[in-house]
Amino acid sequence: MGCGGTLFYPLLITLSVALITYNILISSNAPLKQGFPLPPPTTTHEKNRRLFHTAVTASDSVYNTWQCRVMYYWFKKAKASAGPGSEMGGFTRILHNGKPDKYMDEIPTFVAQPLPSGMDQGYVVLNRPWAFVQWLQQADIKEDYVLMSEPDHVIVKPIPNLAKDGFGYEKVLRKYYPEERGPVTNIDPIGNSPVIVGKEALKKIAPTWMNVSLAMKKDPEADKAFGWVLEMYAYAVSSALHGVSNVLHKDFMIQPPWDKEVGDKYIIHYTYGCDFDMKVKISNSDLEWRFDKRSYIKSPPPKNLTMPPPGVPQSVVTLVKMVNEATANLPDWGIIER
Repeated sequence: MGCGGTLFYPLLITLSVALITYNILISSNAPLKQGFPLPPPTTTHEKNRRLFHTAVTASDSVYNTWQCRVMYYWFKKAKASAGPGSEMGGFTRILHNGKPDKYMDEIPTFVAQPLPSGMDQGYVVLNRPWAFVQWLQQADIKEDYVLMSEPDHVIVKPIPNLAKDGFGYEKVLRKYYPEERGPVTNIDPIGNSPVIVGKEALKKIAPTWMNVSLAMKKDPEADKAFGWVLEMYAYAVSSALHGVSNVLHKDFMIQPPWDKEVGDKYIIHYTYGCDFDMKVKISNSDLEWRFDKRSYIKSPPPKNLTMPPPGVPQSVVTLVKMVNEATANLPDWGIIER
C-alpha cells in the first residue's frame, strides 16, 4: 500500500467534515488534556528557544510555484523582523515532481519523488504525505519541530513555536481506529496544515499518514465521506494511532473573505476566492472586483494588482497588499519557465 510497512487496523469512526479545520494543529509526543488555556509564549532567550523548520509541499506547476515564491518572500521578512530570538528556523519547499526546477536557488528545496503512476487515483494531494516521508528520512533537519504549511499561506508576523511537550462518520473512521484504541474522540478535529509538530513524532506519523491516505482513497465509503479533505482526516487518524494529541490554536490563521480582520493572527490562507459585487457584498455574479488564486493557474498574477474597492474587509486588503509587495520585489516575476 505504500512506504513504511504500517499495518492497517480493521474498520469503524466518526468525524464531521465541517469540523476538520485548517487552524493550527499543535502536537506533542504525549497525550494532552484538552480545555486548558495555552501557556505564555516560550521565552526567546537563546537557551530556551525551540526552533521549528517550516516545510511546504508543492509541485512544479506555475500555480504552485508563484504561491511558493510569495510565501517564502514573507517567511523571510517575518523571520528577519523577529530578530535573533526568533524560533523560526529553516525553510524547505518539498518539490514532489521528482526533478529540480529553476527556483532551487531562490527557495531552499528538497526534491522528492512522486507516487508511482496511477497510485494517487487522480487525487494529487496524496503525494503530500509520501513527500514528507522522503524528506524526513533523507534530509538533515536541524530543528526539533516542524511547521507543516502550504503554498497559499502568507505569514503576517513572526510565528512562535506553539507546540506543546464530535465528529461524524464513526462507522467509517472505526475502520482505521479500532475500538480497542479508545474512544473516537481521541481523533482530534484537525487537518495537517498549518501544524507544528515534533520532528521525531512526525517521523513516526508520516508513513502511517501516507498508508492511511492511500487506504481511504481506495475505500469508496471513506472516499465519498471525506472527499477533498481525505488526507487531512488520514493525518488526524494517524496522529491518534501514534498517541500524539493536539491543541487547537484558534487564532493562528484566517481565511479571507469570511474572516474579515487580520487582528493578531499569524497566517493568511487565501484558499477562497474574494469576489465582490457593486455593493461590496460577496458575490459570484455582477463582480466589481475579484482576487482568486484559481484565476492564475497557467500564469502568475500580474504585478500591482488592483486594490479592492472601499468597504471590502481589511483581511482582503491586507492580502492584496502583501501579494503586490512580494511580486514587486521578486526577480523575473511573470516569466513562465519550468
